[in-house]
Amino acid sequence: MNAEHSRARVLVRTADGSRTLSWGAEHYHSIHGAVQESTHVFIKAGLEHLGKPHVDVLEVGLGTGLNLLLTWIRCLEGKLTVAYHAFEPFPLEADQLNALAHCEDLAWPGLHEPFLDVMTSAADTWHEGMGGLRFKRSPTDVRRLDADQEFDVVYFDAFAPNHQPELWTVEVFERMHRALRPGGLLVTYCAKGDVRRAMISAGFAVERLPGPPGKREMLRAVK
Repeated sequence: MNAEHSRARVLVRTADGSRTLSWGAEHYHSIHGAVQESTHVFIKAGLEHLGKPHVDVLEVGLGTGLNLLLTWIRCLEGKLTVAYHAFEPFPLEADQLNALAHCEDLAWPGLHEPFLDVMTSAADTWHEGMGGLRFKRSPTDVRRLDADQEFDVVYFDAFAPNHQPELWTVEVFERMHRALRPGGLLVTYCAKGDVRRAMISAGFAVERLPGPPGKREMLRAVK
């Protein structure tokens, strides 16, 4: 772990009452509402917009696992089944996940221990029998992803382009485009013009959508 990633993470309560972590000048989620942002961007505009009974999800930036947890809850509610592959080279530790208390904030306290188990388990291992969800975390840098039409939706939840510019490039979006099936979606909270142009250069048709609280717009890219 380099010096950047060893910086202390500080617990922050966001405007909708849910918790996130700050890391220097960056936050893992919007301070205007962590759950509201994740639900709006990744669940409503991505997962549920597809309208499929089974979805293969690729997440770039597992972070605190909030997007995973929101997806898992939809599976437990019987809305769909999901195979969820997340890329995260710097996973959080158990004490940080305990402090975040995402399951408590979402009124699913019984999920906390199973959630903690998968978030802190060995990498590159599929976890089965999770109420309609299969999950695997890979520590590999997503710039090395080599997948061909394996996914239906990409949750692109990396840190902002000014913090991780190497992940918001045409080359990375070309890998995302290749990894998606025809009609697949990439959704992200970021709506910067150069990010949108990079997606278009990678072959996507890109929509500007209304953003979550605190953001005017978000992007949804379609293969």
